[in-house]
Amino acid sequence: MSQAPPTELSPAEFREIAANIEAQVGQVIVGQTRVIRLVIAAVIAGGHALLEGVPGLGKTMLIRTLADVLDLQFARIQFTPDLMPADITGTDILEDDEGGSKSRVFQPGPVFANLILADEINRATPKTQSALLEAMQEKSVTVANRTYQLDLPFFVLATQNPLEMEGTYPLPEAQLDRFMFKIDVLFPSSSDLVEILNRTTGSNVAQAGVAADGPTIVAMGDLARRVPIPTHVGEYVARLTVATHPGGQNAPDMVNRYVRYGSSPRGAQAMILGAKVSALLDARYNVAFDDIRAVATAALRHRLLLNFEAQAEGITSDEVIADLLDSVPLPK
Repeated sequence: MSQAPPTELSPAEFREIAANIEAQVGQVIVGQTRVIRLVIAAVIAGGHALLEGVPGLGKTMLIRTLADVLDLQFARIQFTPDLMPADITGTDILEDDEGGSKSRVFQPGPVFANLILADEINRATPKTQSALLEAMQEKSVTVANRTYQLDLPFFVLATQNPLEMEGTYPLPEAQLDRFMFKIDVLFPSSSDLVEILNRTTGSNVAQAGVAADGPTIVAMGDLARRVPIPTHVGEYVARLTVATHPGGQNAPDMVNRYVRYGSSPRGAQAMILGAKVSALLDARYNVAFDDIRAVATAALRHRLLLNFEAQAEGITSDEVIADLLDSVPLPK
């Protein structure tokens, strides 16, 4: 582990560290620049991210690489239909003490780490998926009426397969809402695929170096939260969030027609925190409208519950959000 950084970072130091993190992840992951930046933004902001894509696109490799680059305690939980909540949180076990009597001792589960890879999270049952709810929101775990605090930083980076694939269960809305971003991982371009094949079918194995540690990530998050957001930009976030609800002020036709429920206030929080990190990554110490729009789709796509008409017509949440961004006027 590297030495603890200063309690405060300057914007220039933030940008230098973030650029090094991106560069080191890029030593292993080819392309996917947008995905990498959104994942790093979520981690710096102290949020969780859900990566969705078909198998084989490097979602798990990206998260494992990020754990190495950030020098964090890493735990991988492979979600399967027979996984139980206690397999995630831990449980009490009976142990013999020195006097020969038995006592209950808490055996921590894999959730007691800094970075959790919830691999193929939608292959487990909703009961098991919900075992992460308290950890993701309160950074704590309650077992047998006793609450245990998790060490900071704490992030859940989950992967899931598209719901159309066999053996998948949709995540409960309450759990989806805990993810700061939902990030779609798309198939690589032909040029990226050539580079992937060169890296993965040869004798040389790509490796990433350490670019930061836990205290550094915490300090970066503290700086991001201090980035000022102008009043009119905050008003724009509020307008976007209200407009995701059918019948809401400025709600466009696609929202009124295809959305059953709109975003919760967590969607607005995710846009603002993501925009603050985005501004710092672009070497700016103020939030602009473009920063909000850059993260709006990732912050909102999993928080819009579409109705049956949208499903019947093949309308996606991304299409609704694109129309929303085009329709909601900017504050003067």
